[in-house]
Amino acid sequence: MKDDLREEIELRDGRLYGALRAPVNPMRKAEGSIHDEGEARKLGFRGGLVAGSIHMEQLAPLLDRAFGEAFLERGTISLYFLTPTLHGEEVRAVIGAPPALPDAGNAAKEEAQVEAWMEKPDGTRICEGTASLGSPIEPSALHARKLDKHAPGELRILAGATASDEFPEVDTSVPHKHLDARLKVITEPMHYYIDDSRWGGRVPTVPNQVNALIEPANGYLRAIRTGAIGLYGAIELRNVNGPMLVDTPYRAGGKLLHAGDTPKTEYLWFDTWADDEAGKRIVEMRMMLRFMKASSEKYAEAAAEAPAGAATA
Repeated sequence: MKDDLREEIELRDGRLYGALRAPVNPMRKAEGSIHDEGEARKLGFRGGLVAGSIHMEQLAPLLDRAFGEAFLERGTISLYFLTPTLHGEEVRAVIGAPPALPDAGNAAKEEAQVEAWMEKPDGTRICEGTASLGSPIEPSALHARKLDKHAPGELRILAGATASDEFPEVDTSVPHKHLDARLKVITEPMHYYIDDSRWGGRVPTVPNQVNALIEPANGYLRAIRTGAIGLYGAIELRNVNGPMLVDTPYRAGGKLLHAGDTPKTEYLWFDTWADDEAGKRIVEMRMMLRFMKASSEKYAEAAAEAPAGAATA
C-alpha cells in the first residue's frame, strides 16, 4: 500500500476512519443499466448509481491496517447497501478497530469481527455490515440476516426461481486487462493490484472479483428472466484460501437461497464460490440482487391488461 493511504487513516474512538473519496461511475453511458444516467432517472433515482462493489474498494486500506495481508487469505467483508450515491459524491469508509490492534504499528493477528460501514460527509450511511479475520464465533452481517423477510409472492421477472436451485458450474477468471481498466479510476491503489504479490500474481479489486464470482448466477438468470434493470443490494466476499489472482483459471458455482419481492423490486439471495484447478476453495460470495419492477415489461404488460380500478403489484 502506498504510504499516503496508510497516513490518511485516522484511529479515534475505537474506529478506523478512511479519507473522503469521490468514486467515479465508469458506466454512466451503459444503456440498459442502473448506472446509466438516463435509465436511472426514469426509475426515480437522481442519476446513474455508483456500484456498491466500487465503494467496497475504499475499505482496502482500512482492512490492511486492521488485519494486515492476512485479510486477503482468510478475511471477510459483509455489507448491506442502504443509500445509493452518484458519480463524484464523496464517501468515507469506517471500520471498528479489532481488540488486539495496537495504537500504532502492525495489524492485529487474532481472529476478530468488527463493524464496518461507509458514510457521506453528513454521516448518512450508504452501507453497513461487518469485517472479520478468520472464523469468529459471531456470524457475518449477511449470514446473520434473515433472507426471507419478504415472501416470494407472485414473481414475474424471476418466475421459475426456486430456493436451493443449483447454478451451472462455469470457468471464470479475472483477465489482466480488466484489472488494468479498473486501475485507471480506482481511489485506493493498493500495491498488490499494481505489482505481483507474494502469492505469485496480482490481486484483483473488489469489482473484478465480483464480476468473476457472479458468472454462475448470470447463467442461471439468463435462463429464467427477461430484461429488467438490476442493482446490488448486498455483497459479502469471504476469502477461504485467498486471494484470487489475476489471469488465473477458477471453477465457479453456487446456488439460490431465496427469491422474493417488495413493492418496487423482485430480488434474489444467492451464494457462489470459486475453486482453483486443484479443487481448493479460494473465495466465496453471498449476494442480493434487486430487479426494478418499473423497468420490466412483465409489469408494464400486467398494468395494461388490468381492468379499470384494479390494483397491480
